Amino acid sequence: MTLLSIVIVSFNARADLVNCLLTIRKNPPSLAHEIVVVDNASTDGSAEAAQKIGVRVVAMGRNAGFSAANNAGIAVSRGDLLLLLNSDTLVPPGALDRLIARLAATPSAAVAGPRLLDEGGRPELSFGPMISPLNELRQKRRSPEWIARETAREQFVDWVSGACLLVRRQDAVRAGLLDERFFLYTEDVDFCHAVRQLGRKVLFTPAAEITHLRGRSRAAAAAASHAAYRRSHLAFYRKHHPWFVPVLRLYLRFKGERLEG
Repeated sequence: MTLLSIVIVSFNARADLVNCLLTIRKNPPSLAHEIVVVDNASTDGSAEAAQKIGVRVVAMGRNAGFSAANNAGIAVSRGDLLLLLNSDTLVPPGALDRLIARLAATPSAAVAGPRLLDEGGRPELSFGPMISPLNELRQKRRSPEWIARETAREQFVDWVSGACLLVRRQDAVRAGLLDERFFLYTEDVDFCHAVRQLGRKVLFTPAAEITHLRGRSRAAAAAASHAAYRRSHLAFYRKHHPWFVPVLRLYLRFKGERLEG
């Protein structure tokens, strides 16, 4: 029997985590499933709240970052399918079944991502082309109309957001799981790239919709989150476009941002 493992990384987002878990309990997938919460040393009682709901909790003992925590959750899970899900998401009725069905109906795809909607029901840009200087510039210029149009059609893409990412375990393992040099941000783009390097595809589908409350835990530590983003951004270019790293560093210096590493 196919088993779905839902892996949720938690870091000081107790209210969001509880709401996420309760929506899964209220609107569970038809498939047999397990939920694994990986807690990055939260101090707000997130782990305890998850345990009270009755899900398995893996305590990292430190803030190990998003990639390392997801990998730890994958390591203790048993599912043939893995769903990486942010704690700041809400799962509507039938959403997970529809996402699973679209992946099952697309044998060439290793990964599937749903359409993500904000609190107001507006679609967010949760997929795109491989990160590069030109593609980043294009992505930032996408209009709300373009986003609404493009997120209304199913398509193969270079990457889908790690806020809700369904992957076949065998493909995730072959891809080497998530690269832990990315503490927070860009790990999903890098992971999908590794999957595509195996000759497998990444599917974006609007057949399933998930509400994404978008980083409310990060808002409480905005400066630290921005620094983590910049470090991951640099690490991504160092890995995939090393020629551009000096240019990016010069740009950051011009903006008054100085990062080590």
